Amino acid sequence: MKGFTTKIVHSDRQEVIEHGSLHKPVHATVAYGYEDARDLAAAFQGTKPGYTYGRQVNPTVDALQAKISRMENSLQTVCFATGMAAIGTTVFALLKAGDHLVSSSFLFGNTNSLFNSFIAHGIDVTFVDATSVQAVAEAIRPQTRMVFVETIANPRTQVTALKEIGELCSDRGLVYFVDNTMTSPYLFQPVEVGASLIISSLTKYIGGHGNALGGAVTETGLFDWSKFPNIYDTYQKGAVASWGITQIKKKGLRDFGASLAPEAAHHLAVGAETLALRMQRQCANALAMCRYLEAHERVNAVYYPGLESHPQAARSAELFRLPGALFSFELDPAIDIWAFLNALQVVVSSSNLGDNRTLAIPVAHTIYFEMGAQRRASMGIVDSLIRVSVGIEDEEDLIADLTAAFTATQ
Repeated sequence: MKGFTTKIVHSDRQEVIEHGSLHKPVHATVAYGYEDARDLAAAFQGTKPGYTYGRQVNPTVDALQAKISRMENSLQTVCFATGMAAIGTTVFALLKAGDHLVSSSFLFGNTNSLFNSFIAHGIDVTFVDATSVQAVAEAIRPQTRMVFVETIANPRTQVTALKEIGELCSDRGLVYFVDNTMTSPYLFQPVEVGASLIISSLTKYIGGHGNALGGAVTETGLFDWSKFPNIYDTYQKGAVASWGITQIKKKGLRDFGASLAPEAAHHLAVGAETLALRMQRQCANALAMCRYLEAHERVNAVYYPGLESHPQAARSAELFRLPGALFSFELDPAIDIWAFLNALQVVVSSSNLGDNRTLAIPVAHTIYFEMGAQRRASMGIVDSLIRVSVGIEDEEDLIADLTAAFTATQ
């Protein structure tokens, strides 16, 4: 068995690459021609391998999908234009009006907004504290079809009871949908805790360079789709383990058309090769910054699973290779948050995460603003909370930047 990085760097070479290239090239095409029209029909009907139309299939995207499946030690992956497209089309493809979804209440703001939109369209959603398996269990109903969680919550870094919820979903026959964006496949592989489906925003750590949007849903092969009531007869063909991902591809990707462009797929595939190297540096930087901030008299709280003070520190250490590269901290409210952020010179004020650069954002005023004060309060998001996505800069430069910002706001 090859190591993580060796496996990813040489992933494309598992198939024949044109002209001996070491990377799968960018196939910038929408249509695919056939000399025999019967082969075109066979490709559409799925009786022979082949490419049909760029909204659904592309060789460059296929290579990225194979790479992600290897990273996750899983069965099959479908890529989308963004991580949100991956979540939305999966829920659309698998659930229907009257179904019930149990979700972590500690959610990325856009995911929270999306799930509330599904409520308006007849899919019931219950938000619970996913750090407790008991809270999830109590929310399950006869109509429950799926449980959705994030590995580490953004921005307060609560760590989900991943193993226990996996066991619960297995016992109850529920689809266990795990968002692995915050950890990435290098730090954690959800297949190990019984995940049915894994979602990743490829824009973040997997791509790593902030130069391409993308998302992916990966089928682990652990769920018995023959017992899931919402699989269309059309897709009940072949291996049962692939029924779910086939329906996601056909009813989600094809019908909504949120396709990943081949140019973006190429950027993401190349970026993925250095995931392990980047994550090691980013996690080390994050821990150093958090220890500095935790000891600072003008910081009220620091939220990072790598700190001994974190409520789920032990769980993080058990589950993850490293505790991640994102944290948040509460400034003393006496400090002007805008003056502090503007005083930073190395750290960039930006809404992305997983970039090579360290990025900071005032949470309540930006990505969680639309939630309203009441919902933010229920999530523990105060006005002085700053989220930091840690990059690969030199540790001493990051600490010096924080020090200078505190000095400038005295």
